[in-house]
Order: sequence, then C-alpha cells, then structure tokens
Amino acid sequence: MNEYRIKGLSCGGCALRMEEEIKQLEHGDDAKLSYNSGKLTVNPQISMVEVRKILKSDNAYIESSAESNTEHNHNHHDHDGHTHDGHDHGHDHSHEDGNGKMLKLLITSGVVYVAALLLDGVLDKQAVIILYVLATIISGYTTFFRGLKNLFKLKFNIDTLMTIALIGAVAIGEWKEATLVAILFGLNELLEGYGMEKARRSMEALLQVAPKEALKLDNGQEVIVPISSLQVGDFVKIKPGEKIPSDGTVTDGKSSVNEAAITGESLPVEKESGEPVFGGSINNEGLLVVRIDKAYKDSSLAKILHLVQEAQETKTPTELFINKFAKYYTPLIMLVAALVMLVPPLLFQGDWMTWLYQGLSVLIVGCPCALILSSPIAIVSGITRNARNGVLVKGGVFLEQLGKIDTLAFDKTGTLTKGEPHVAQLEAYEEELFFQVAGAIEKSSSHPLAKAIMKEIDSRSIIVPEPDEIQTLTGRGIKAQVNGQTYWLGNEKSIAHIAVPSPIQSRIEQLKDEGLTLVLVADEQQILGMFGIADEIREESRSVIAALHKLGITSTVMLTGDHQKTAAKVASAVGVSEFYGSLLPEDKVKRIKELSANHKVAMIGDGINDAPALASAQLGIAMGKGTDSAIETADIVLMQDHLGKLPEAVSIAKKVNRVIRFNIVVSLGLKVIALLLTIPGWLTLWIAILSDMGATVFVTLVSLTLLIEGKKRLG
Repeated sequence: MNEYRIKGLSCGGCALRMEEEIKQLEHGDDAKLSYNSGKLTVNPQISMVEVRKILKSDNAYIESSAESNTEHNHNHHDHDGHTHDGHDHGHDHSHEDGNGKMLKLLITSGVVYVAALLLDGVLDKQAVIILYVLATIISGYTTFFRGLKNLFKLKFNIDTLMTIALIGAVAIGEWKEATLVAILFGLNELLEGYGMEKARRSMEALLQVAPKEALKLDNGQEVIVPISSLQVGDFVKIKPGEKIPSDGTVTDGKSSVNEAAITGESLPVEKESGEPVFGGSINNEGLLVVRIDKAYKDSSLAKILHLVQEAQETKTPTELFINKFAKYYTPLIMLVAALVMLVPPLLFQGDWMTWLYQGLSVLIVGCPCALILSSPIAIVSGITRNARNGVLVKGGVFLEQLGKIDTLAFDKTGTLTKGEPHVAQLEAYEEELFFQVAGAIEKSSSHPLAKAIMKEIDSRSIIVPEPDEIQTLTGRGIKAQVNGQTYWLGNEKSIAHIAVPSPIQSRIEQLKDEGLTLVLVADEQQILGMFGIADEIREESRSVIAALHKLGITSTVMLTGDHQKTAAKVASAVGVSEFYGSLLPEDKVKRIKELSANHKVAMIGDGINDAPALASAQLGIAMGKGTDSAIETADIVLMQDHLGKLPEAVSIAKKVNRVIRFNIVVSLGLKVIALLLTIPGWLTLWIAILSDMGATVFVTLVSLTLLIEGKKRLG
C-alpha cells in the first residue's frame, strides 16, 4: 500500500465523502483517508490523477510523494513522513498556503459584503445585488459546486444543505443572508481545518523526535550516514546535544541522557559503559560511543512512533456512532425543512415566503459539522498529550475505555513493588547441600526470585553442580534431579510430600508473618532449608493508589502469586481496596473475569509474566520501559519503570470523555434551541448560521484545551 500525507482537509464529513469516492475508483476498494492523521493509504495500482481530482474538490492536496508501505510495516519512520522531494506535480506546498488562500478569499468576500451593506440605499439596487453575488461567489463557489454535484447524484451532506440554502435564499431575494451564509460557512470550514491541523501539528511535533543521521565509526573513520542504514553491531559516536540514533549499549564514555522522548521523564539518567540507551534520547554533556543493538525500524522509538500514528487512525465507538448518525441526520433535516416550508402554508394558510425562509434556516441549523467534530480533535489531543508524558495509548478506543474504567487490578511483583527481590532471611538445616541444590536448580532461571537466590549463593562462593533434570510444577515450584537424587524447590505446596516438624512449621509461619515470600528446598524426606525473600515496595505506589481513588476509580485490586500474609502486608502498605494472594496465572485470569462481570476493569502489570491476565481484562496496561513484549501485548503502555504517570493518564482520558460528551450536548443543544424558534416563526438565517458556526468553533476550541499541560502533576 502507498501512503500519502494530505493537507487542506476541511472537515471530517468531507474526508468521509472523499474516501467513499476514492473507494469507487478501480483498485480503490481498500483506500483509507484518515481525517485525524491527515493520511491517505491506497493501492499502488490506483489512478493518482483521479485521486487528486477527488481531493481537489475539497481544496485538499497531497503534500509529499508516495511512501511505499508494503504490508503496512511503516519502515519509513526515518524521515517521519515530512520529506518534500518536489515530485508531486506542483503540489508541494504547506498547509499554510492552502489555508492562506481560503483566508484571503474570505477576507476579500467580507470586504465586498461590508461594502454592499454600506452602499445599500446609496447605489442602485441592482449594483448592490451584484456586490452581494460577487461576495457569495468568492467565498462559497467551492461549496456550491460540490453541493450541486451531490444534488444531481442524490447524495445529501453538508455541502448539499448549504447549496440548497443558498439557492433558496437567493430565490426569495434574501441577498444579504445568502451572502452571510456563504461567508460564515467558509469561515466555519477554515476554523475547523485550523483546529484539526493544530491537533495534528502537536502529534507531528511528537513524531519529529526521530534523528535523521548518525555519526558512524567505520575502521576508525567518522562517517555521517542516514539512520535507516545502521545495522546491529555498528558503532556510533554521539556528541553532546545530539540524539542517540537507535537502541544500543554504551561501550565508551560517560554522560547523562534525556530519555523524555521515550519515558516522558524530564530528569536525565546517568549512563556509562555497559548500560543500555534508547534511540531518540538526547546525550547531554559527555561524548558517548554506542554499539547499535537494534536496527532503527525495530527500535523502541520507531515502534512508539508507529503505534502513535496508528492510534490516530482508529475510530472510537462514539466517533463511529456520530458518523453513522450524521449520515441519516442530514436527509432527516432536509425532510424537516421541507415540512416547515410546506405544512404551514398548505394546512394553516401561512405565508409562503415566511415559511420558505424558516425552512431555509432549518437547513442551515441542520448542518452536522459541530457534531462530527465533537470527537476527533479531542481524541487526537488526548493521545498526543499522553504520548508527551510517555504513556502510549494504542488508539482512541482505548483512550475512551481508560476514561470509563472503575476498577484497576494490579499485579504485585514489578508493578506495586520494584520486582528486585533480595534474600532477607534464610534458614539452612543441611547447609552445604541446601545451597548446592538451590544453586543447581536456580542457576539457569531468569525468574526474579531465582536471581535473588543466586545472588545470595554467589556471595558465599559455593560451587554449584549441574542438574541432571529439571521439571516445572505449575504454581508450586520445581522438581529436579541433582547428582542422581530428587529434590523439590518452591512454595509450601511443593513440599506436600513431607511431614513438616513443628519447630520448622512455626519458623515458616513466623517468616510469613513478616511478609516474606518463602522458597523451600527439600529432598524426599526432609526440608534442607528455606529462603525468606522480600521485595521493596515502590515509593510512589501509595500516592498513585490514593490519586486513582480520588479520580473516581472505586476499586483497586492487587493480584499476586505470593501467600496471603505477604499479600496482606503489601496491600496495607500501598492502600489498595482489595487483594488476592496465592494465585496461579490461571487464577488471575479467573479473578479478572469475575471482576469484569460487574465492573469496567483494567489490568496493569509489567508485561512479562502477566500476559494472560492483561489479555483477559477489558483494558491491558503494561509497564515496560520499552520492552518489546509490553509494547506488543498491551493496549496502553507506560514507558517508565514506575506507576507515577498512571493517574494523569486516567485524568486525561476522563477529561477527553467529558469534552466529547460536552461537545455532543452543545452541538445538539444549540440546534434544538434554534429549531424550537421555528414554532413561533422566530428563526432567522442569521440565528441559524451563528448557532451552527458558534457550535463548531466552540467545540473545536474546547477540544484543543486538552493539549494544554497543567502545572500540577498527579502521583
């Protein structure tokens, strides 16, 4: 599929209409025109001449040449969609040129209109009418021709409404109002275009973080290369103030690095040899040499930018409903207008001219611009604002859901706690054998508890044998053969085959009361020893939970595989409203499903071992700091290694939903009030156009307030 950036899209309804027309072309079945992101995706075999003609009908045009995007893999992020190579048949102009032309036409039209008003009664009536007609043509000719074309095709949309209103106003000699309709409708479209462009520009500024070039070290020589040419294993030099081109590892140098583009964290992070760095982060003061670990297209930044771009193009249920509603609403308004024009004169001896005028006013009030615009600007603004904070929302539908959730389920390890356990207490009854067996079983495991145990064993310089055989016991631990003998390592369930002596049992209870996670080691007859492992609670966990409750999250639930006493201790420390301990992965899924029966549930985890629970929740949120699995599996990704940004993300999502609801009420409310004025016959074309334009401008401005960053930060 080929992808083009489109400029000059005036409204969502127009984008929908043009998408339908492009789909009717040969090879146009799978064409997609996104008003939110201003992007057109088409089959390479489609006639671009015809596509340009359709776009031109709405003063829209293609900004840059086609970016081949086979199988939608978005490998073109290295130029972030802003290149201009001049091959676009003279269409290589900026959005300002398109809007600037429209603005000049409207100013000219306005000047002519004011002149006509001032000269009314001074000049001959015919001369004044010519001025009104001239002003109407200057500002409204594009709408008029589009509307006429639709009328002949019996397609009813905003342009058709305006065209009929113009023809009607002229037919009954209301020149003043006809001109005002044309000028204000043009101004309406211009402001609508500016509003969406402002939201898009905020998104584009976010996408500009990708560096274009890198200083590659090639046999001791420094060569400037495009980042798309970098391969795994290449070495690059990053000078102070420059961007790191792709994910890699520092091999030489020491510096602080600003990772805000990835994590949303403004505080710099110290980096030295052996430490990982993200592409797109900025090197502050030192000189760094970095070994590239991922080609740019596979880097965290490229994935984030790709997901953020895709997120703009998804439509929320509200948006889909509004678009569907608008499709039937426009013909319905035309029917209502016809009834207003015909019923009073035919049945109640009303004056034809008066009710014809009222009917035309109804047509203008019926314009669904504000309604169609209620959602997209707010959604793009919300996604952009969250992305700036390092919170990746994968689509408007997930942003809408985040604003509706009332229950948040947390995985404990690595989410509410740091996920870096350490051995806090240990009991060894057969010391040498205990450490050897534990080391043999845990040495090849990547589980956080295994790492804590190995750290303790390594500190004692114990030689660890190789295990003969290892078998995982789900939810219990591990059964292994070491030096021909069978051993068990795990929680209390793993030693069910042994009768535990009461002194050891009381020690087990004592360690559990201290909130420690126990890992026991046993042979066929006795317990060899046990590790009491503690995991540090994150500093921000308590304040985050409190902030979430304040935001209206009624229930916070902690799910953990740890025993009840450890779970109770952590739950009390962080302030969650409910907790469940001793859960196997499938138990977590079961709990999530139970909660989902009566609540809107989001599950948050570190994206590593809680994938099934994340998938079964209505909304999966992963804390990943850029891990591939987290970015791929969750609906929302916190790019930091903590929960601090979560309350603000929820707050933004709730605000987006409030703004959309408010916009819908305002846009429909103003129309209802204006339509009620037809009953006593008070509705004028002036009131109609001002109520319609006022609603559109108001809805646009309210949606753009979402881009404003507040001083206060939650959590």
